[in-house]
Amino acid sequence: MNIKLQSILALIISFVVLSTLPSCTQKAPQLGVDPLDDVISAMTLEEKANLLIGTGRPGTPIRGEVYPERVPGAAGSTYAIDRLGIPSTVLADGPAGLRIKPLREKDSATYFATAFPVATALASSWNTDLIQQVGQAMGSEVKEYGVDVLLAPGMNIHRNPLCGRNFEYYSEDPLISGEMAAAMVNGVESNDVGTSIKHYVANNQEKNRRSVDARVSERAMREIYLRGFEIAVKKSQPWTVMSSYNRVNGAYTSARRDLLTDILRDEWGYTGIVMTDWGGGYEDRGPRNYSTDVVGQISTGNDLLMPGNDHQRNSIIENVNNGNLPMEAVDTDVKRILQMVLKSPIFNNYQYSNAPDLKRHAGIARQSGAEGIVLLKNDGNALPYTEKSKTIAAFGNTSYNFIAGGTGSGDVNEAYTVSLVEGLDNASFKIDEELKQLYTPHIDAVRQSGKLRDTAGRHITPDRLRELELSDDQLARKADSSELAIITIGRNSGEHADRKLEDDFNLDSDEVNLIKRVSEAFHAKGKKVVVILNVGGVIETSSWKDQVDGILLAWQPGQEGGNAVVDVFSGKVNPSGKLTMTFPVKYSDTPSANNFPGVPADDPTYVTYEEGVYVGYRYFDSFNVEPSYEFGHGLSYTGFDYRNLELSSEQFEGDLGASVTVKNIGDTAGKEIVQLYLSAPTNMIDKPTMELKAFAKTKLLAPGESQRLTLVLDTKKLASFIQEKNAWIAEKGTYKVMVGSSSRNIKLSDEFSLASDLLVEKTRPSLSLQKPINELKKP
Repeated sequence: MNIKLQSILALIISFVVLSTLPSCTQKAPQLGVDPLDDVISAMTLEEKANLLIGTGRPGTPIRGEVYPERVPGAAGSTYAIDRLGIPSTVLADGPAGLRIKPLREKDSATYFATAFPVATALASSWNTDLIQQVGQAMGSEVKEYGVDVLLAPGMNIHRNPLCGRNFEYYSEDPLISGEMAAAMVNGVESNDVGTSIKHYVANNQEKNRRSVDARVSERAMREIYLRGFEIAVKKSQPWTVMSSYNRVNGAYTSARRDLLTDILRDEWGYTGIVMTDWGGGYEDRGPRNYSTDVVGQISTGNDLLMPGNDHQRNSIIENVNNGNLPMEAVDTDVKRILQMVLKSPIFNNYQYSNAPDLKRHAGIARQSGAEGIVLLKNDGNALPYTEKSKTIAAFGNTSYNFIAGGTGSGDVNEAYTVSLVEGLDNASFKIDEELKQLYTPHIDAVRQSGKLRDTAGRHITPDRLRELELSDDQLARKADSSELAIITIGRNSGEHADRKLEDDFNLDSDEVNLIKRVSEAFHAKGKKVVVILNVGGVIETSSWKDQVDGILLAWQPGQEGGNAVVDVFSGKVNPSGKLTMTFPVKYSDTPSANNFPGVPADDPTYVTYEEGVYVGYRYFDSFNVEPSYEFGHGLSYTGFDYRNLELSSEQFEGDLGASVTVKNIGDTAGKEIVQLYLSAPTNMIDKPTMELKAFAKTKLLAPGESQRLTLVLDTKKLASFIQEKNAWIAEKGTYKVMVGSSSRNIKLSDEFSLASDLLVEKTRPSLSLQKPINELKKP
């Protein structure tokens, strides 16, 4: 071949080779401009690995650098890939309001967020429209402060009253949990920001939460612990779901394909991303096996590992290269994350203001706080109290140092908290100033230390301050000079620790003595005593409730708490809240009491859910265990009459409506919560005596006014999970519909029948057990 021909061939080959290579001036595909698959194809393995983990804990080096916080105090963020037009999204806590730092270095501005009522308070309103309104306000603050995803709502079941984070969760009942969470998600996400429902699933204790193995039957999981998540997913499609720390039946939830893919995606139709809880997927007490964690998590449907670290990043790269982690699984997770990024405010160049309408949101916090207050007791019409010319004696440390919300990631950095005495003063009630001066120095130490101590990054709930001890002479003088006594009992809890039985669930001796001595002194003078419970969860009430005239369950009602309580105390707002959990007579009556927090009790490695589906009222009502206050209980300043229950059909052939008329028969305008319970046939399996299947809240009814409500039963609400058949089945036979104001105050009932067994939904075998569970059976 001559030199000329060789030169021509060389030029041709060079042209062909160069034409197959990307031009040095060709721009990489851009997110939101080019097809998503093209963007993913252009990513290197290292970039994909970076995107599948967060940018690390704030201030901690990752990938050789410390990433700056776009929003100081946020929980974490996703990785930015500038060359592909992929920005970093910011994720922040939490359930009662946005949790970010209020003060920043070299910045005179403040970044306070609204502390809304905690979840137990919001759920007690049974008002999904109100919860959605709270979510809208919360989401507005998320967006205006530059955050893309709010790590909320929490919706684990109240399996046991000692769970340290029950205040972040809605109920012992999955229907309420699901409906409240869906309303919150829809409210927050109406601002085009995301949410993360959590903790998926069976994270029902704080003790050894990172490693404890929750051993639960598939039926109990599906009917109780998964059902609320199912409702929330189907009704709101949250941007993200957060997998929990714990194991379920031997495997971490963040690495269970049956939970993350088979059930969540294939059965429920979920399309968003799944992220781990912060550092989830390894045993807290032992060495981390990041290689095993990453392969299990990424390949089974846990898309994003938060907050992210170099070990996880390197493990993704290593396992893809050695064939242990399929690139297909990596690309699937990357695609889901990018679909979330595409929806985010940061990607859509939203110009956040750092100036949300905190004044308007405080009003929403006050309204929702008042509507969630439950009037547990009101003997002799102790409330409402309207006498403003006579003095009120406010006892109890918490009257002066009100608790807005819990600690940990459920806390909010609010600008202020209105105490009970401040709320009374704002409403022009007269407070015993001498008593106030006695309490003020006593509680100064707590106020100065702050409501939250942070030690080595772990949120610690301060110890309760013992009550001020007053002499008999002091109490007698207060009973002479005051018309009414208020005693506020406070409780707080949070992450990393469950509550204690003594000096927490049970009142301590100083509180018992305070209630006893104040009640005796005031009753001796013909005066009344009202207790305010400023708590996040259930406490023991049976041993002392008969000593007082009235009990207002205020929960932890947010930063406007004092004003909200006084709105109800004074009658400005008629209480309409009802319990979404059971208050037992004593802790040992709780169905999980013998199986909490697990085995061994001081350092549990596993916990067996022997109560099965008999959680809360399902147990108390089926086994005839008397509660102190039953599920659904809540009094009003007026009365309601239930009339004319009518079913749309005597035979179930699809959705069935139950209509009832509620009339205000008292002298005060008020709202009523109508609860529909269902008793189902038990041919195939044992079932609770009754289960909540629908609820509705009336509008504000004037005296004499009526409203007709219709509650709907669909096929899923009739069905129970039959594990042996891998199916939800509605059994043939007679169903009893019971409508009332609580689980133990049924007003009207009727029946309908189902002609033959109805297969509602077929499922895959899931949640295999390490060993059989001996569950409770209804007697």
